[in-house]
Amino acid sequence: MAIKYYDVQPFSSLREMLELAKNESGEKIAYMFKNKDKEVCEKTYAEFYEDVYSLGTALADMGVSKNHIACIGENSYKWINTYLSVLLSDSVFVGIDKELPESDYLHVMTDSDSNVIFYQGKFEESLKANRETLSNVKYFIGFDREENEDEFLSFNLLLEKGRELYKGGNTAFVDMKNELEEMKMLVYTSGTTGLSKGVMLSEKNLISLVYHGLRTSTIYTKCLSILPYHHTYEAVCGILVGIHHRVTLCINESLRAIAKNLQLYKPDYMYVVPAVALALHKNVLKNAEKQGKLKLMLTMMKVSNALRKVGIDLRRKLFASVHEGLGGNLLEVVCGGAPIPVDTAYFFDAIGVMILNGYGITECSPLVSVNSPLDSDYRTVGYLLPCLEVNIDEPDSDGIGEICVKGDTVMLGYYKKPEQTAEVIVDGWFHTGDYGYINKKGQLLITGRKKNIIVLDNGKNIYPEEIEKYIYMLPYVKDAVVYDSKDGDKLILCAEIYPDPELMGDADVNADVCKVLADLPSYKQITKIVMRDTEFPKNASQKIVRGKIEKK
Repeated sequence: MAIKYYDVQPFSSLREMLELAKNESGEKIAYMFKNKDKEVCEKTYAEFYEDVYSLGTALADMGVSKNHIACIGENSYKWINTYLSVLLSDSVFVGIDKELPESDYLHVMTDSDSNVIFYQGKFEESLKANRETLSNVKYFIGFDREENEDEFLSFNLLLEKGRELYKGGNTAFVDMKNELEEMKMLVYTSGTTGLSKGVMLSEKNLISLVYHGLRTSTIYTKCLSILPYHHTYEAVCGILVGIHHRVTLCINESLRAIAKNLQLYKPDYMYVVPAVALALHKNVLKNAEKQGKLKLMLTMMKVSNALRKVGIDLRRKLFASVHEGLGGNLLEVVCGGAPIPVDTAYFFDAIGVMILNGYGITECSPLVSVNSPLDSDYRTVGYLLPCLEVNIDEPDSDGIGEICVKGDTVMLGYYKKPEQTAEVIVDGWFHTGDYGYINKKGQLLITGRKKNIIVLDNGKNIYPEEIEKYIYMLPYVKDAVVYDSKDGDKLILCAEIYPDPELMGDADVNADVCKVLADLPSYKQITKIVMRDTEFPKNASQKIVRGKIEKK
């Protein structure tokens, strides 16, 4: 069966994309968000366009040209303003994970050769304390600063200065030109060594993702934006795709605020990772159980599914109270980052919320495939983007092999790492490290991860060797293996340790492991520890054979 593509307005640059949005939908609300007083603010596409050009003009007037510009902080309108201003300039945007420990985000700032850093207020003390380490940085621009202090500048003052210059006829930013094939965005993704790699994406990569992503799978009109902006999933699929589709993006300030913001903004679609989808699913079941209606709801789901088979769809009526709890307008949930639990996907489908499963990787800008509303099967990750080719490398008897991708969304390479680039891009084919196959309809299915990567429920990739390196710092640890384990519905990290009894004594292993992992992000922390009294299975070269370890 051939997939039917959606008609999408072509555009040749990100600057043209924003220009089209302003000219054709200038009065439409582009962003909704809360200010410091928790009041809801709105920005139209015309106002957003002016903010982007004002900030871009201010930076250009300061001599910021062909620089690397980093941004670290919570999701915010100012973050988006900065992001688009840099993308439309002749500089490179570097988004940084706000959850990284200090040593890691400093590494990204230095390794990326960033010359300007936009930051949220809570990072200012750290940036000032490490000023010598960040000697390459010319300006630090604080979202929360009210005044300028040497090279530490106020975002608000800078924006207003740029607005005066732009309205006064300064064309330094307007006249900037970009080469579509050159690096435009630098995204850091974790590596097995513990140090992250910078993925180089071009403007052509981003344009191709937006255009062909919308051709493959459409979205609606209002989105609750909840995933972190430093990552390509929300930065490209959420923000850039949203601009070209003229969406109203509602900025969610924290994960705890999702339920309230569903009621406040009443979105019709969301991008989520499985952990968020699962939480929404469990919350509905919990509320139904409290009201004594869980058994009735499960029965109604079966009846509803039976009616759908004969062409009768009453889901929005039968589950009206559930929909009200999700804001009342939710039609579509796009899920990526990790496999979604089948029962959660079934639940959303059964109550009348379309669940669109997709597959992506940062090195592909990030989307590789996604289900179409016209032909969705949540057991798969959908159809390949039409600008891509896929090759299943060295398939086994079941047709399962490594997924290799070639096409316009594949990265330029890893920043300053030509050898690592050559390892994953061979004859133009990017080796994803993921295993899967293509079904008869042309949909991609993922069967597992190459080597030892663990993908948590929240979509975070975990490299066990990185965590093991820290555990090996404990003197009594002879061998250690980190793997994933189940705690009810939740995926957790387990460390299995083979100790040296003579050195161990009365050591508190739990406390010691927590101590050596203290600088790692919360999602890399060990939840469960298992002590072994026999050695791990090993091969002839004395390397641990992970496949022979029985997970506890």
